[in-house]
Amino acid sequence: MKPQLIANPPNPWATTSVQYLDEVPTAKVEVYEDHTREILAHNDSPDLGFRFSVNPYRGCNHACAYCFARPSHEYLSFGAGTDFDTKIMAKLQAPQLLRAAFERPSWKGELIMFSGVTDCYQPLEASLRLTRGCLEVCAEYKNPVSIITKGALIERDLDLLLRLTKDATVTVAISIPIWDPKMARAIEPGAPTPQRRMQVVKTLADAGVHVGVMVAPIIPGVSDEGMGLVLEAAKDAGAKFAGYVLLRLPSSVKTVFEERIREALPLRADKILHRVRETRGGKLYDSRWGVRGRGEGPYAEMIAQTFDVTVRRLGLTYRFDPDPPTTFERPPKVVPQLSLF
Repeated sequence: MKPQLIANPPNPWATTSVQYLDEVPTAKVEVYEDHTREILAHNDSPDLGFRFSVNPYRGCNHACAYCFARPSHEYLSFGAGTDFDTKIMAKLQAPQLLRAAFERPSWKGELIMFSGVTDCYQPLEASLRLTRGCLEVCAEYKNPVSIITKGALIERDLDLLLRLTKDATVTVAISIPIWDPKMARAIEPGAPTPQRRMQVVKTLADAGVHVGVMVAPIIPGVSDEGMGLVLEAAKDAGAKFAGYVLLRLPSSVKTVFEERIREALPLRADKILHRVRETRGGKLYDSRWGVRGRGEGPYAEMIAQTFDVTVRRLGLTYRFDPDPPTTFERPPKVVPQLSLF
């Protein structure tokens, strides 16, 4: 599928930028090697239910217009628009770096989230298998894992998920913010259809994996219309929990999101932006902790109440245990036997 082109907003970290005077050339996916020496990212945000995450990639070919991680690409002298979708940084040593981190005496076996600023099962994972390599390390060390993804490719790693279910702890959240497939294709052009993602929920649930859905982000004027349908389908598919996060549009994400919806959904764009502002005190974004994930005002309260009532009616739980008991255990080192001759 040809990536949808989005102009990159001006990068505040770059000294030069390019503006095409004619047709923008077709963007192709480019892969760059990330030479990072650390794989565990640490955060202290009170809005998140985890402290450590692993991001085998930077950027994401799912190309979701609303992705809050887009500005992180600007630190690499890339853009937050098409560059984020098509210039993917791959941490080719991710499994080895994770093993090294687990061998440090300071590591106590805390929950690891896959991923914080990328989708660990984006299309590139099919060939590079970096997420699988990291999960193999987690299984070897019995380290608790949580995964959030839109990628149907996670079904490939069912064997590892079952191994982690048996020996440690693993929780999988499938992100399905939009139920209408045409609307989803317009806003999440590189991701599997919502219905395909729901099939992933059923596949994992039938196999015995603790799986749920994240209606995230809820886009006012878009996601709230189908939120109940997502939750109903999730319950039928065997989901155990559900959660949501309100749309966040920090920094240059605002520009990318508005351009995408004005191009793909021209008749709805003004309504969507108006609804977003209704939940953000008249702005498109509010960065305050405790508010940025839920919003404020009557419209945000209506979304929260509708979600809560539906979740309770269906018998789902909220999100997942952010602090499971650790099962971490370093495998015994194999000492080679000395030859007698």
